[in-house]
Amino acid sequence: VLPSGGKAFLSVKDSDKKSCVKIAQYLTDLGFEICATGGTARELEDAGFKVERVNKVLEGRPHIGDKIKNGELTLIVNTTEGSKAIADSYEIRRSALQRKVCYTTTIAGGEALCLAMQYEVDKKALIESGKGETVRKLQDLHTRLG
Repeated sequence: VLPSGGKAFLSVKDSDKKSCVKIAQYLTDLGFEICATGGTARELEDAGFKVERVNKVLEGRPHIGDKIKNGELTLIVNTTEGSKAIADSYEIRRSALQRKVCYTTTIAGGEALCLAMQYEVDKKALIESGKGETVRKLQDLHTRLG
């Protein structure tokens, strides 16, 4: 289930840091708060975002695993490279799956999630304004053509 708000965690490998800024913009536009690990947080802060810094699992407690277990997150974008980051990522993925937190391991996946959440917001606004989708039975449409 796609979240409609809350707190998103972003932690991306160095080659994804510039692309992560676009995802952070989507998320803040959708009303999400952002938390991130050191390097990602620095990149986002340099781009003007308000970011809560959080420790990586290997950096000690409290860390990102604690935030997931405490139900503080609704979305995770986590791209990794290197053996230490992959080890961190394992615990994050496991905790996210156990608590049904929406999770992606690629920048493309993060962008797709943001676009899908924006679509849901736009669709809801159209329906509330009376301009939204109308559900019709296929049999009724066929009768009109016949």
